[in-house]
Amino acid sequence: MQLTRRTLLAASATLAAPAIVRAQGSTPIRIGEVNSYTAAPAFTLPYRNGLMLAVEQVNAAGGVLGRKIELLIRDDAGKPADAVRLAGELVSDQKVDVLAGGFLSNVGLALSDFALQNKKLFVAGEPLTDALVWEKGHRYGYRLRPSTYMQAAMLVDDAAKLPAKRWATVAPNYEYGTSTVKWFKQLLLAKRPDVTFIADQLPTLGKIDAGATVAALEQAKPEAILNVTFGPDLTNFVRQGNTRGLFENRSVVSVLTGEPEYLDPLGEETPEGWYVTGYPVNAVKDAANLAFIAAYKARFNELPKMGSIVGASLIASIAAGITKSGSTDSEAMADGFAGASFATPFGQATWRAQDHQSTLGTYVGRTALKNGHGEMVDWRYVDGAAALPSDAMVKTLRPA
Repeated sequence: MQLTRRTLLAASATLAAPAIVRAQGSTPIRIGEVNSYTAAPAFTLPYRNGLMLAVEQVNAAGGVLGRKIELLIRDDAGKPADAVRLAGELVSDQKVDVLAGGFLSNVGLALSDFALQNKKLFVAGEPLTDALVWEKGHRYGYRLRPSTYMQAAMLVDDAAKLPAKRWATVAPNYEYGTSTVKWFKQLLLAKRPDVTFIADQLPTLGKIDAGATVAALEQAKPEAILNVTFGPDLTNFVRQGNTRGLFENRSVVSVLTGEPEYLDPLGEETPEGWYVTGYPVNAVKDAANLAFIAAYKARFNELPKMGSIVGASLIASIAAGITKSGSTDSEAMADGFAGASFATPFGQATWRAQDHQSTLGTYVGRTALKNGHGEMVDWRYVDGAAALPSDAMVKTLRPA
């Protein structure tokens, strides 16, 4: 599917419903959403669908504070400079009330810095870097998804139970990848002091030389591997790893690999038995998930992906924050979002006051190959609150 400027503008126009808003005698709440639509379509297109579905549902229920939500979508193409320029246009020209979005961690950090400089609330959906709410956190910045620390913490218990002592890692060479590796090492060593990390591979995002990466890992002779690649890099890494036997008789712990947007493309090449975070959309049975899946299928004629969950939950989290704040004033929202609770397809979540991180969690399980398709099995949901560090640790990481 090709994402065009015309498509995006049409989506924004559809969601705005200006005639309805004028008839109510109130202006819409304008959310300026900036994301890497053309750079990462596997995640961001389902994410956009989730956004649109949630906006339609909120508006059909009467809006927020009696006002409709209007969504203005922009594509940063995965470039921080473009993201900041577009944010500037949304704030200065379009007068948005809230900035939202971001996919890559470096883009999210650039948008967050813009929000701080301009004192405009920014709600990050996908960027996973811990710096967003800790080292570079500020009162105008909130983040929805489980962070790199949280993703590592969710997997480390299973990793610690493995007999493996010699570990290697492979991760994209930017903030998300290096941060995930850092936290996984620290958390695993705390549980297993007998473990050693003997090799690290840091390929450039989107440009992995999978053959060379696999050869280097094989030469190191690890007993287990932490994988942090995703998207096309993951597909190439798995293909080369399968061909060269890298995963035979080795345990693999892999962040995000169980998410449908990354697991589905692996198809028959799906490696079995990896410990992963993800979303077992074909197997969940709880009422909130099933209701969301049904609504999403009715609207888009396909199953949701993790991006869909993030998009829908982002709108719910913003609506709850504005309702609690009682206003769309940036200063009121900067403090008022803290403590707001909101419903997601994964259950209730809350905006933490201490670091502006949400408690949205994710699923942890193992990969399996069934009927030529990859699936998550033996899965469990991990609440985000259970994967966060203590308040005392947060105080050492987040500026006053």
